[in-house]
Amino acid sequence: MATKNIVVVGAGYAGVAATKFLAKKLKKDHDVQITLIDRHSYHTMMTELHEVAGGRVEPEAIQYDLQRLFCRKKNVQLVTDTVTSIDKEKKVVTTKQGSYAFDYLILGMGGEPNDFGTPGVKDHGFTLWSFEDSIRIREHILKTVAKAAIEPDAQVRRAMLTFVVCGSGFTGIEMIGELIDWKDRLAKDYKLDPSEISLKVVEAMPTILNMLDRNDAAKAERYLKAKNVDLVLNAPIVEVTKDHIILKDGSTIPTHTLIWTAGVKGTTDAADFGLEASRGNRLVANEFMEAKGYEDKNIYIIGDLVFYEEFPNTPTPQIVQAAEQTGHTAAANIVADIKGGEKHPFKGNYQGFMVSIGAKWGVANLFNKIHLSGFLAIIMKHIVNLKYFFDIRSGYYMFQYMMHEFFHIKDDRNVTHGHSSRYGNVLWSVPLRVFYGLVWFIEASKKIVGNGEWLKPGTWFGEGSWFTGNSVFPWTWDYQAVTDAASGASAAEATTAASGAATGEAVEAVAHFGLSYAYGENPMAVLDKAPDWFSSIMKVMMPNMDVAMFFQKMMVFVEIGIALALMAGLFTWLMSATTIALVVTFCLSGMFFWVNIWFIPVAFALMNGSGRAVGLDRWVVPWLQKTLGNWWYGKPKSMYGQK
Repeated sequence: MATKNIVVVGAGYAGVAATKFLAKKLKKDHDVQITLIDRHSYHTMMTELHEVAGGRVEPEAIQYDLQRLFCRKKNVQLVTDTVTSIDKEKKVVTTKQGSYAFDYLILGMGGEPNDFGTPGVKDHGFTLWSFEDSIRIREHILKTVAKAAIEPDAQVRRAMLTFVVCGSGFTGIEMIGELIDWKDRLAKDYKLDPSEISLKVVEAMPTILNMLDRNDAAKAERYLKAKNVDLVLNAPIVEVTKDHIILKDGSTIPTHTLIWTAGVKGTTDAADFGLEASRGNRLVANEFMEAKGYEDKNIYIIGDLVFYEEFPNTPTPQIVQAAEQTGHTAAANIVADIKGGEKHPFKGNYQGFMVSIGAKWGVANLFNKIHLSGFLAIIMKHIVNLKYFFDIRSGYYMFQYMMHEFFHIKDDRNVTHGHSSRYGNVLWSVPLRVFYGLVWFIEASKKIVGNGEWLKPGTWFGEGSWFTGNSVFPWTWDYQAVTDAASGASAAEATTAASGAATGEAVEAVAHFGLSYAYGENPMAVLDKAPDWFSSIMKVMMPNMDVAMFFQKMMVFVEIGIALALMAGLFTWLMSATTIALVVTFCLSGMFFWVNIWFIPVAFALMNGSGRAVGLDRWVVPWLQKTLGNWWYGKPKSMYGQK
């Protein structure tokens, strides 16, 4: 059977969604080859561009390598190249480096900023619609503030320290929010008073955030004003110059930084493809996302590039939800065509809108019913972003997102106000880590030595050790009771003896609650006895005394391994997590005392990367990450598809 070639152009939200869908649904169809072409070797999380532009996260935090996204998809070929033309009759996509025949073509090349022909925007303004844009803005702000700090002319200095965002949509408000958070750090680094830095939003409409409910938008407006952001409304910009902008009423705003977020249009790269276009360069498609006039050629349009009127005079919005859904629609219809199913029309399902104003505050409208603001809105935005990684099945980048957003953060610029940041010196946790490992080592050694002498190895493994006699686990006492009954002992005596051996104290002694040992007191166990459900599970795992003794002996060596690893700083996070699991198990077994419950919080404390200071984790973990990453994902490249 001849191979069917599916070519997807563009690795944005829509292109990635479509390719993931196709790869999954057609993975058993060995006669189908999917080719994903993009000018970059990475996917950019466009909704987080403002975080890079505003200095919150490092650039790599929003850059997701395509190899890591599609490494296990054997039916997907990655190509880093730029599409120059499409032969719709011969069904060939031509790029700068080659050409690709297609049976099905999906165009998801996205959009680009729309300056509406405003003079000076291209020459003197900054757009925020690409990874490169975010880097350019970030570097410009740093250089401008540095120059302003030593500028003697007060008027020029004021203009240099005035940052203006044009447009009050999601992108513009999120950008100004990052500048609110960044302002104090910029002032501190360049020895300025934060009040010298002025932030403005210029909007042609009389209101801001016009996609939101008016009450939610009003909350955002109050927050911005509380943060001293000047909202200049009903003020279209008619010209942008190097050191000021001109408004429609003739007034000017002196500034060296105008960030333009006022509109989006379809990418001009698709203008020469000969497909029917509508407003804003967007290509017209029918309800199946098929290009108008070329339905028989199996050409589909998705994402910001598509113009499909869901309702009269209302095309699909240029937002992530619409991009992904149009991508899924096109991909599902291609699968239906290949496998002989029925095509389905596009039906938008927009579950709400969220906007962050800095790292700690935002507003959200979910399902047109739930309205959130502040901390809860930011948490919801993080949840939605994490769900995105789940949708595209990328656990690796889900983990990286959490690291960048919650842990690898400076200046308290996250939703936890910096409390979860790992930018602290873990050197001071080294003594605790070594001591903790030593505690484990001594406790494990006692189970080996028993009643023997520490300096005489020949006396080890004898009476009192975990290697001699019967199991100390309470759910195994029934086994011992049977043995004792056969030898003339009563089950009650066996249970009493085992209980005394497990606790190390006379059963008549009164136990006292405490979190530290008081001399003369009998410490209280976390649980007096193992819960029935837990004992039932353990009896299945340890059905007889021989198996129980195997687990008991193995536990000693596990504890020694944990001890040595902690002292050496090797796999500290894993060893600490294992410690927590073991302590919980001991607690449920009725074999752990409240005075030792500190084992759990200490284990959590050591999970902060304590093995990276004076420990083997400093070298081993990065090596493992690199080695295993290359094995599982393959080696990331700057360009794909090159022989």
